[in-house]
Amino acid sequence: MFDGDLASFLDFIRRHGDAVYAFLTVYSMANSLLLALFAGYAAQAGALGFEQALAACWVGTFAGDIVRFWVGRRFGTRWLRGIPRLQRAVESAARVADRHHAWMILIHRYPRIIRNVAGFAYGASTLSWPRFLLLNFVAAGLWAGIAVSTGYGFGFVSEKTMTDALSVFGIAMLVAFLALGWFLTRRLERVMERN
Repeated sequence: MFDGDLASFLDFIRRHGDAVYAFLTVYSMANSLLLALFAGYAAQAGALGFEQALAACWVGTFAGDIVRFWVGRRFGTRWLRGIPRLQRAVESAARVADRHHAWMILIHRYPRIIRNVAGFAYGASTLSWPRFLLLNFVAAGLWAGIAVSTGYGFGFVSEKTMTDALSVFGIAMLVAFLALGWFLTRRLERVMERN
């Protein structure tokens, strides 16, 4: 498949672009921040088109929340009876969404703890379909733009500071960047848990 170095992996992505964009779209339905960051990095390296990576992440995260909203609207929280902790979390988020849905929709993709349950909560709340669709479209675009652009920016910075002889350093920097993103997301989750 590829030799194990970053250049070979990016070449693999370049050769299979259409499949990669489809994968990005589907995987973004789970609001995967790390994959969107890597898509931006790959776009800066020329393996993906920036606009196409952005569109794939935007469409994926938008569609994922529509599916979760529909499930929450159709079934409420009764389908979660076998998982009481998750049911309580969705019910609590739905109560918050009734009062603060605009802010919640704009930020729910960032803290991992609420990322995937929020869509169900919006559906279980009193939020209307048209308002949800409009706010979700804007929020999905902001999320995709921030994530892909951040990865692109990291790729630009790492390209300026590395040479081909330092490709191992480049991979280490990418891993460090992704780990930092994960760490900061966890910190934000803890803050939100306390509130």
